[in-house]
Amino acid sequence: MTSQGTLRILIAKAGLDGHDRGAKVLASLLREAGFEVIYLGMYNTPEMIVNSAVQEDADLIGVSFLSGEHLSLTAKLMAELRRQGAEDIPVILGGIMPPEDTEALLAMGVKKVFRGALVGEVAGYLKEHVTARRGNRTAE
Repeated sequence: MTSQGTLRILIAKAGLDGHDRGAKVLASLLREAGFEVIYLGMYNTPEMIVNSAVQEDADLIGVSFLSGEHLSLTAKLMAELRRQGAEDIPVILGGIMPPEDTEALLAMGVKKVFRGALVGEVAGYLKEHVTARRGNRTAE
C-alpha cells in the first residue's frame, strides 16, 4: 500500500456480459486484503464506469470480460477516460480474453491483463504498481 492510504479500486462488468461471479469474488477477496472496493455490478457502459470512477475518486479501474466484447468496449472506455480528462486512472482487465489480444489492449493504454489469475497475484500487482490517487496517482 502507499503512504497516502488505502487503494480505492472500482470493479465493473461492461456490456451485456451476465456472468459476474468472478468479479464478485475478486471484489470480496480484495476487500479482505485491505483494499477499498467499489463494485458496480453488471451491464455498465464505458461512460458509466468512467463517471463512477471520477465521482468515487478511484485509484484504479478493473473491468471483467467474459463476453468477447473486450476490444471494442475497452477502446470506448479509454476514449471516455481521455474525454473526461481522467486518463491518469489506470485500467486493468480480467476474465476470458484471447492471449493474442493482449498487445492491442496494452496499446490502448491498459496497464495489465489478467487471465485466470489468483487474487493474490492481482492484489500483489495493485500493491506494487498503483499509487493512491489522492496524491499523484501512477501505475507502471
